[in-house]
Amino acid sequence: MPEQINAGQNNLRFLDLFAGAGGLSEGFIRAGFQPVAHVEMNSAACYTLKTRMARYWLVENNREETYINYLKNLITRGELYKLVPEKIISSVINTEIGEDTLSEIFSDINEINGNKKIDLIIGGPPCQAYSLVGRSRDSKKMVGDKRNYLYKYYAKFLEKYQPEYFLFENVLGLLSAKDESNNCYLDDMKKVFGDIGYTVETKKISAVDFGVLQNRERIILVGRLKGNALQYPEPEKWNPGRVCVREIFRDLPFLKSGKGKIGPCKTKKYDRSYLYDAGIKDDIFPVTLHQARPNTEQDLEIYRLVVELWNKEKKRLDYNMLPNYLKTHNNRDAFTDRFKVVAANLKYSHTVVAHIAKDGHYYIHPNIKQNRSITPREAARLQTFPDDFYFETDSGIPGRSAAFRQIGNAVPVLMAERIAKKLLEVW
Repeated sequence: MPEQINAGQNNLRFLDLFAGAGGLSEGFIRAGFQPVAHVEMNSAACYTLKTRMARYWLVENNREETYINYLKNLITRGELYKLVPEKIISSVINTEIGEDTLSEIFSDINEINGNKKIDLIIGGPPCQAYSLVGRSRDSKKMVGDKRNYLYKYYAKFLEKYQPEYFLFENVLGLLSAKDESNNCYLDDMKKVFGDIGYTVETKKISAVDFGVLQNRERIILVGRLKGNALQYPEPEKWNPGRVCVREIFRDLPFLKSGKGKIGPCKTKKYDRSYLYDAGIKDDIFPVTLHQARPNTEQDLEIYRLVVELWNKEKKRLDYNMLPNYLKTHNNRDAFTDRFKVVAANLKYSHTVVAHIAKDGHYYIHPNIKQNRSITPREAARLQTFPDDFYFETDSGIPGRSAAFRQIGNAVPVLMAERIAKKLLEVW
């Protein structure tokens, strides 16, 4: 990112590829790294990144009120972008990374960055091709899917910019995903990165070890240019004590199905520490995107059964346990846990995934009186996004689905920040 963005204390500059909504980037910015550019194919996610970069510039120039006015819908997105330097907005590159676009992306990055060194490249290609769920749902087990080979384009950026380090993030399924010749993609990745000149080390990282109230495991590859010893930046763990998932919901307003609003909502008094310690809550900016999707009466009846079973017996509902008149799915053998409560009394929730954009059945609010699925803001808190992080749509017209999709595809911010801080220590 241009010099105007300087959220931290160091001069290390990074490029974010396959950036999504910027969960990984947000963690690195909070740790003190400076973004040069973000490259992402999804236009809604790119607007989210542009808004986030605009927010950073405004805050650093003592113009927080402008961002607050935007969250309050007092100015439009276009008006917001005009109030910050154009190069802040143009540093988000909305392009699919591929053979036909590489030279254009390189040109855009060079124009943004000038002759300055890029110290670090971060990011991870879309995970559907490697994920176990993705493979189980695809008739070809994702073999031949072009997304399997996006790491080769990632390698092109390493070859071009020769950063001291790179960090490549993906799902656990990467450990077992294989190509048409039954060769492991991960092994080929290491070879490709090694041929460019990088020493690579791989580890499994669990978000719950770093204070994230969500069971989310990821594979993190870290590479360093050969000639320099690689010390893997294994983050220091953080146990927030007796905090449970209910902390995510504690200060947010009571909502019924279909209620709430995308714009600012008034939160309840919060006299605990977790939301502040995790970087989620700050009391300066308003909280947005706390709007519940509407549900049918049938869904709401199932939701009540799901929550009652958990509250009374601490059991998850199997779809086949439902009365026949509530069973509308023909598939009774797979995904029988398709209705699931985000249990407030557990240390962490189940994984938030992009499917939440299609329905909220797998993410039912634990308060039976509210009887609904969780809101985008609640999902974002499970991913440790700060409350002032606003998720955009293509059109600029506020909506839930795009926000849910971006949140489900993201890296938990707190986990990313912990990794980034440790990388600084071993740099």
